[in-house]
Amino acid sequence: MAVSGPVTEVIRAAGDHVPGLLVRVEERLAELAAGHGVPLAEHAGATIAAGGKRLRPLLVFLAADEEDGEGLVRAATAVELVHSATLVHDDVLDAAALRRGVPTVVASAGRGAATATGDLLFARAFAELAENGRVDEIRVLSDASCALAEGELRQRADAWDAAVPVERYLARCELKTARLFEAACRLGALESGGEPDALGAFGRRIGLAFQLLDDVLDVSGPASRTGKHRGTDLLDGTVTLPYILARERDPGLAALDPRTIRDPETAERVCDRIEATGALDEARRRALEIVDDAKARLADGLPARQRMALELVANGVVARYA
Repeated sequence: MAVSGPVTEVIRAAGDHVPGLLVRVEERLAELAAGHGVPLAEHAGATIAAGGKRLRPLLVFLAADEEDGEGLVRAATAVELVHSATLVHDDVLDAAALRRGVPTVVASAGRGAATATGDLLFARAFAELAENGRVDEIRVLSDASCALAEGELRQRADAWDAAVPVERYLARCELKTARLFEAACRLGALESGGEPDALGAFGRRIGLAFQLLDDVLDVSGPASRTGKHRGTDLLDGTVTLPYILARERDPGLAALDPRTIRDPETAERVCDRIEATGALDEARRRALEIVDDAKARLADGLPARQRMALELVANGVVARYA
C-alpha cells in the first residue's frame, strides 16, 4: 500500500511492525472481496480499493501498540469493511455519481447491485470479527454500526432544514463518523489488553474533528482535491457546520431556501458566500480545539512511542485539510 505525508510519519513513529500489519489487512480485504462471485467481487473490490489511507485500521494498530497477532488484523479488517459498506450505502441514498473521483457502485451498476455490495461488506465485517471469539469486540463494532445507521437516519430527517442547530449537527457527526473511529481504538486496546475507554475517547474526538474538517473541505474544495463537486453537501440537502455558521452572519444566506440550490453553479456561488463570512475559519478553529482535547485525553502512562504515533494521527487529521 502506497502512503505519503502525515500517514508515513505516523507509521514510522509507530514501529516497524505496522507496515506489515497494513499489508496483511490489504491482502485480507482483497481475499474477502473476491470470495463471493464475479459481480459482487468486482464491486466490493473496487469499493475497497478506493478506500483511501486506511486511517481506521491504522488506529486499531496504534491503539494496540506492539501487538501484531491475527486477531488484531481481523479487527482492523472488520472496521474497514464496515467503513466501506457505509460508503456504498451512502452513495445509494445520495444517488452519488462519484466517490473519490471515480464512479460509484450505484452509478456504474445500479441501486440493486450497490445495496447488495454494501450488505455483503457489512456481513463480512462481522463474520471476520467473529473469528476472534470475543463478545466484547462484537459488541463494540455492533454499537458503532447501530450509531452509523442512526446518524444516517438523522441526516435524512434533517435534509434541507437550514435551521438545524449546531448541537444536533454535532450529535449527527458523532454518530455517523466519530463512533467508528472510537470503535477502531477500542478494538485495538481490547486485543492488546490496553485501556479501551481512554483510547476510545481519543478516537471519538479525532473522528468528530475529521468530520468537521471534511465538511469544511466540501465548501472550500477544489474538486481536484475532493473528487466531487464543490458544495456537494448543499446539493443533496445536507446542512453542515459551515452553512449553519454562515447563516448567522449573512442575512441573505439565512433567507435562502436550501432546496433552491439545484445545480453545481449555484452551489459554487453559495460556497463563495459561506467562505466570505469567515465561517470556514470558525469551523476549523472548533475542529482544532477538538483535536487538542483528543490529545489531552491520552493516558499519562502510554508508552512514549505509542503516544507520539497517536498525536501524529491527530495532527495528520488537521494537516489533511490545511
